[in-house]
Amino acid sequence: MDTGTFRGIITFLLIVAFIGITWWAYSRRRKPDFDEAAQLPFADDDETPQPNRDSNASPRSNREQDDNGDSRTNKGDRNI
Repeated sequence: MDTGTFRGIITFLLIVAFIGITWWAYSRRRKPDFDEAAQLPFADDDETPQPNRDSNASPRSNREQDDNGDSRTNKGDRNI
């Protein structure tokens, strides 16, 4: 088997895979799932949970900073 035959077989398999995926995506059985997914950007925001706030971004007390060895307190920067 030479290189041309091998490339021909690979090309044929890729074409069959493409046709199979296209047939799966456009089948009537998948249409309700894709219609539901198409409406997701318009879904009500109240149904989605709000992300938690990063605990590292929230200000901490001076005592917590001293206990954790915060470098800002060591340099005298008290702007919190």
